Amino acid sequence: MVLENLNPMHYNITSLVPNAMPVATVPIVILMCFLFLLWNHEETSSIPGPGYCMGIGPLISHGRFLWMGVGNACNYYNKTYGEFVRVWISGEETFIISK
Repeated sequence: MVLENLNPMHYNITSLVPNAMPVATVPIVILMCFLFLLWNHEETSSIPGPGYCMGIGPLISHGRFLWMGVGNACNYYNKTYGEFVRVWISGEETFIISK
C-alpha cells in the first residue's frame, strides 16, 4: 500500500496542472494578436491600387505582370484603378502613370 502511494503513475497528471492555466493564456493570446496587427499594419496610401494585405497584394500584382506581360497588366490596372496606379513589381512599389 505504501509503494502504491509513492508510484507517480498513480496520480492523475491533469490534477497537477493548475486550473488558472487557461485564464493566464488569454491575455498572452490577445497580446500576440495585437502585436501581429501592429507588425502587419501598413499606412493606407491615397494613391489607388491593390491593397497590401499582409504581403499578398505585392505577390498578386507581381504575378499579374509576369503572367500578362507589362502592357496588358498596365492596361488592366488602368481600367480597374484609373490613370495613376500603385503596384508592386519585384517587391518594390511602382507607379503606373498613363492616360
